[in-house]
Amino acid sequence: MAVVADDDHDQQVKPPEKKKPETEDEKRRKKIVPGSLMKAVVRPGGGESKPAEGNQVVYHCTVRTLDGVTVESTRSEFGGKGTPIRHVVGKSKVILGLLEGIPTMLKGEVAVFKMKPEMHYGEKDCPVAVPDNFPKDSELHFEIELIEFSKVKVITDDLGVLKKVIEEGQSWETPREPYEVEAWISAKSGDGKVILPRTQDEPYFFTFGKSEVPKGLELGISTMSRGEKAVICVKSQYYTESTVMPVVEGVDEVHFEVELVHFIQVRDVLGDGRLIKRRIRDGRGEFPMDCPLQDSLLRVHYKGFLLNEEKTVFYDTKIDNNGQPLEFSSGEGLVPQGFEMSVRLMLPGEVSLVTCPPDYAYDKFERPANVPEGAYVQWEIELLDFNTPKDWTGFSFREIMDDVEKIKGTGNRLFKEGKFELAKAKYDKVLREFNHVHPQDDEEGKEFANTRNLLHLNVAACLLKLGEHKKSIDACNKVLDANPIHVKALYRRGMAYMASGDFEEARADFIKMMSIDKSSEASAKAALLKLKKEEQEVERKVRKQFKGLFDKRPGEIAEVGTNDGGDDVATGKKLEKDDLDNLDDHEERTHQTTAPPPRQGILSQLRKLFASVGLNRCTIL
Repeated sequence: MAVVADDDHDQQVKPPEKKKPETEDEKRRKKIVPGSLMKAVVRPGGGESKPAEGNQVVYHCTVRTLDGVTVESTRSEFGGKGTPIRHVVGKSKVILGLLEGIPTMLKGEVAVFKMKPEMHYGEKDCPVAVPDNFPKDSELHFEIELIEFSKVKVITDDLGVLKKVIEEGQSWETPREPYEVEAWISAKSGDGKVILPRTQDEPYFFTFGKSEVPKGLELGISTMSRGEKAVICVKSQYYTESTVMPVVEGVDEVHFEVELVHFIQVRDVLGDGRLIKRRIRDGRGEFPMDCPLQDSLLRVHYKGFLLNEEKTVFYDTKIDNNGQPLEFSSGEGLVPQGFEMSVRLMLPGEVSLVTCPPDYAYDKFERPANVPEGAYVQWEIELLDFNTPKDWTGFSFREIMDDVEKIKGTGNRLFKEGKFELAKAKYDKVLREFNHVHPQDDEEGKEFANTRNLLHLNVAACLLKLGEHKKSIDACNKVLDANPIHVKALYRRGMAYMASGDFEEARADFIKMMSIDKSSEASAKAALLKLKKEEQEVERKVRKQFKGLFDKRPGEIAEVGTNDGGDDVATGKKLEKDDLDNLDDHEERTHQTTAPPPRQGILSQLRKLFASVGLNRCTIL
């Protein structure tokens, strides 16, 4: 059937675009009345361009009365400091006359602006303060010399640090704490006096975050890339004392000329200073886009050291592996966690030195014979290359499901090894990719749905082991929303409810299991037995905590929950043993136990106690 276009539809009136709210400067400009601001050009400027929004303008300013008396000036010959004014068009707070006047000037131009009081400091609610003795109610002449203007990057909101790029850098990666930086640095005051000359021998070397350079300079360099040249203007509040240069008194701003030669990426991988990766040779590509962040097949050479005085080498692939690199798939728990986390942040060809704490090295992984238990280690790692797995584009349904079985099998192995986070990541990856898989017939649809349900339940099992009970329940609900009589989902949700202390919900799931499938009766009864023990244990603890609460006479105060702690230790050991003994056949057995249920709230515990002693009709206010 042909579709005829409706000509009237194309001619429909578009809704009016919403107007942007007026800026404060736009509102101020509306105050200008004819004759309140007059301009006379004393010396023409050069070029055709004029200052625009976001440009930094640099100018000298001398203010005089109409009879020629100088009120104030930036020029040294008129009593000023000789330092020109800098402000950013559209960002800095300036008087209304200059807000309107400076954008009309060319570079090098000298002009006199005759201003009524309302155009300078006599403006109502003027954003710029002046001394009390300033003649702000008088008509004044402002002589302005526009020295230069240029595009700048505003580093701090208060305009205390600005950066003017002289030469663009070679990449977009920029240094940050705790990177190590090499840079040529020189400095001048605002009036051009040399404070720090550029050295001829070698660039400065400093570490970010250690106050080795002034704060404003560090903020500016943190926006630079390798090879970039820039001038960083730093106001006095950001010109802090440092090891590179002392604070110079009486200087309002310092202009640093910086050439960023090189920086060494140093990463605090865990954020607590224990797992440190230090890049000692650059790799190929851009960080982090060209890093193996996704699960990949990796090829590395590495050398392992002990952090002793001798720097004992305990393994070297070039010697101990017949010169062959180590090849492993990330995301499968095949190498120590600190090793893999660091390699994922490397570029092909990069060499990094990694210092790793024992709990991310060999405390939880097969330890080489010559590495002492609990020892920090260092690895010098070279990432040769990596291959990312192919996506499923162009795969048949059968090929996709075969690949899913491999990934699921890896996840199951990781689960049995107690690596629940890694296992969950495998299942989650497949579930994400399943959003783009579309079965073509009923048979494929049934297989796809069953597999997806199993993956959700595997995720739920991982979350349960990780103590994420609410999320585990949510994962089970994804299955039960589509199939309310899914026995395994009911069982797993019941276990999550029990672990979170929601005993009634857990009991309902286990009972529903038996009504749906008689073959699940043994598992359900075992779960109900465990549930009863958990309830009894909670009740015992509540009774003990509130022992004597109802035994006192009116006016007496009972001391609740005081004990020496000895019974709790014994009970805790017994509970741990009960948990181990009562792991049912429906769950995968691991060497770790499910986290004990959290302590219930005080009101919930009181209600259970009152019910157990026949006071369930009492009202708690």
